[in-house]
Amino acid sequence: MSEPRSSLPPATLLLDEPPEDERRVNGRTAEAHQRQTPLTRAFERALGALPSALPDALWGKALIGPARDFLQRPGKDFRARLVALCWALGGGDPGKLPDELPLLVEILHAGSLIVDDVQDDSAARRGAPALHRVCGVPLAINTGNWMYFWAFDLLGRAPLGAATRLALYRRLGRTLMRCHEGQALDLTVRVADLEQPLVPGVVASITRLKTGSLMGFCGYVGARAARAGALLVRRVARCCRDVGVGLQMLDDLGGITSRARADKGIEDLRHRRSTWPWAWLAEVADPRTFAEAQRRLCAAEDERDLRAVAELLRERVEATGRIRVARHLGGALAALRAAVGGAPPVVELEREIELLKQSYG
Repeated sequence: MSEPRSSLPPATLLLDEPPEDERRVNGRTAEAHQRQTPLTRAFERALGALPSALPDALWGKALIGPARDFLQRPGKDFRARLVALCWALGGGDPGKLPDELPLLVEILHAGSLIVDDVQDDSAARRGAPALHRVCGVPLAINTGNWMYFWAFDLLGRAPLGAATRLALYRRLGRTLMRCHEGQALDLTVRVADLEQPLVPGVVASITRLKTGSLMGFCGYVGARAARAGALLVRRVARCCRDVGVGLQMLDDLGGITSRARADKGIEDLRHRRSTWPWAWLAEVADPRTFAEAQRRLCAAEDERDLRAVAELLRERVEATGRIRVARHLGGALAALRAAVGGAPPVVELEREIELLKQSYG
């Protein structure tokens, strides 16, 4: 997948190579990196908390190696930029955004991807084998979970007032609960087993919980840390949640329309996941057509059969899906404009979304 970049001037944590002396932590010298990112630099600093009396090789195998492997992989960094945008929307000085805030949402996302890949038995992530296929399931789970707690630690280190910090802690805990609730549904509810009228609501619930919650958290973090009023914080967080839902729609649609993303679509079909193409099919198809699509999915024995189901979905719902995505994202942005007008961060967010639309195919 392409990695669209932002024209927004990033926070200092999103820039440049760290000084040489920052590469030494607790007596450890960081290995040469192919790609330095904010996450990898923060990771090197986090190593200072590891017991220095133990040999480096032990930590390298147990935690440092698996975590560094994943964090060095290229990502969009969209959530970090979204925090910065919402900080600006909340009235925060762009030069004073605490470095820890954009980082912690990207770290949460990285940890969730690692664990999701284990649960889904995914083959690849960010241009490389999924982490559990590199270091094994136990280490991958531990690494992903460690990143969740690392995010809490970063929040504790951010220069925030006590009331703001407590509010963000509470929202972080609630967000993780909602994401896991959505994942629980995603892992257990199979579209082939659902009655047609239930499908749209199930898909929407999974997406709001699993994807929308974390994106809404980005908006909440930025606006609340900037000390925006309660009403504005709610509106910003709701817009970001809805943007997250719209991007998941695009992701699911790309799985059946984009050749570059076909493997993702086949994986969704192989696991019989409740995705947006099925939600749209449930809305536009007559009962016989929908039941036939479910039957063909259940009868699929190999990748060729799954590709035939993907083609059936594409023919039936591509046009509908693109209309629904445009309407959904347009509504989210319109609600934000109604709240704050055409402020520069809103214009930048619209640009970001247009770039992401292109990357999803």
